[in-house]
Amino acid sequence: MIENPHKILEDIKKEKDYFIGIDSDGCVFDTMEIKQKECFCPQFIKHYGLQRVSKYARETWEFVNLYSKTRGVNRFKALLRTMELLQERKEVKLRNANILDMTSVIEWTKKESKLGNPTLEKYAIETNDPIINLTLKWSKEVNQNIEELVFDIPPFPYVKESLVKIFDKADLLVVSQTPVEALTREWEEHKIEHFVKLIAGQEYGTKAEHLKFAAKGKYADDKILMIGDAPGDLSAAKSNGVLFYPINPGHEDDSWKRFYDEAVDKFFAGTYNGEYEENLLKEFETYLPENPKWSN
Repeated sequence: MIENPHKILEDIKKEKDYFIGIDSDGCVFDTMEIKQKECFCPQFIKHYGLQRVSKYARETWEFVNLYSKTRGVNRFKALLRTMELLQERKEVKLRNANILDMTSVIEWTKKESKLGNPTLEKYAIETNDPIINLTLKWSKEVNQNIEELVFDIPPFPYVKESLVKIFDKADLLVVSQTPVEALTREWEEHKIEHFVKLIAGQEYGTKAEHLKFAAKGKYADDKILMIGDAPGDLSAAKSNGVLFYPINPGHEDDSWKRFYDEAVDKFFAGTYNGEYEENLLKEFETYLPENPKWSN
């Protein structure tokens, strides 16, 4: 477990006038599909006994984690949202599937902001709750699958070029809800870890906390930018009153090219805030729905 993660973020020294936080999965790396479809979802069906409704479990998991406004949310919150949607599905009710009572996990997510295996492991020892123990086992096997399966996936086109372009003017931080170990492995594999001051994953708290403790108050609000591919990234930026650049799901290559060609220059010139950002956000809002099609 990382001791005093918020203090580590607070202690990051300001060296440049600008700060840019960057999400990783689905934003820097095209890893969302392989992680969610090949690692998270199979273990979800296996551990939570959803074999008889596997088709609907998979569809719901992918909606929550890839194709809706909860894309990119912390894995434990995604787990709870998926269970909630599954309980409501008529197909699941008709097949008499047993959806486990997740109350103990809900309670843990309400009292803990650093939602990762280290804090869950500690909580499991304290409570010895069977659903908490099951959830920890699921999460650990997901990590093991990711380590075995997810490699040789380079950054999206124009990511490295953008990192080179912004490095001299901005302090950079990875802002993610992926475990630090996996993030570090991926950034080091592609030799881009030296661009960032710190790789902050789920062990450091929420994305909003990452921005708050690492950047807020050290830099002017209009000199802080969050780059992300999910509404949760936008929410983290706006809750801190800072700027956001969207990497549009399914259009990542174009988004990074636009960032490299024009958006970053506007950010450094002080002309990003206002109409330009508003137009980008309006476009971003059109990509991911709030509700699943089966709920209509």
